[in-house]
Amino acid sequence: MSEKLRQHIEEIIKLTDEEFEYVLSHFTYRRFLKNQYVIQNGDYAKYDYFVLNGLLKSWQIDEKGKSHIVLFATENWWISDPQAYHNQSNAILNVDCLEDSETLSISLENREKLCAEMRKMEYFFRKKTTAGYVASQKRILSLISYNAKQRYEYLIQQYPGLLQRVPKSLIASYLGISRETLSRLTSQRP
Repeated sequence: MSEKLRQHIEEIIKLTDEEFEYVLSHFTYRRFLKNQYVIQNGDYAKYDYFVLNGLLKSWQIDEKGKSHIVLFATENWWISDPQAYHNQSNAILNVDCLEDSETLSISLENREKLCAEMRKMEYFFRKKTTAGYVASQKRILSLISYNAKQRYEYLIQQYPGLLQRVPKSLIASYLGISRETLSRLTSQRP
């Protein structure tokens, strides 16, 4: 399991065996069951989660009771409530499991400790945070400037294989379209 994290980190930086063991000692293995909450709105968001296996989603319910999916996290993705995690405050998002999932979690305290002690890890987390920021910006821009078909195509590009793992109602929520529109889009695809 830890090899997945090492491979993920080494896409950006190289670590010796000793360095990786030290990095790994700052993470906690966690297993969650399908439909189990990892973070609930209002809870203190102490951890950022690296997905080893499984599928999670972050989401929020608006004042009208409508669910809005912010992110799907599959293997080798990170998920949390970023605002709550980095500000060490209560979550405004929910994070739950769509499949049984295995993660490695890191507290902000441990992350900051690693960054202070290992310049390599500071660089790694900066690159990952920047990539997450860019992905969020692309998602926002797709929601405000793409039509439904373009958002659907972008989803397929960003999350290959997701349509086989997630109910269509959740895909429609992520795209900000109706279930009927999604059915029409999927039937038009070759």
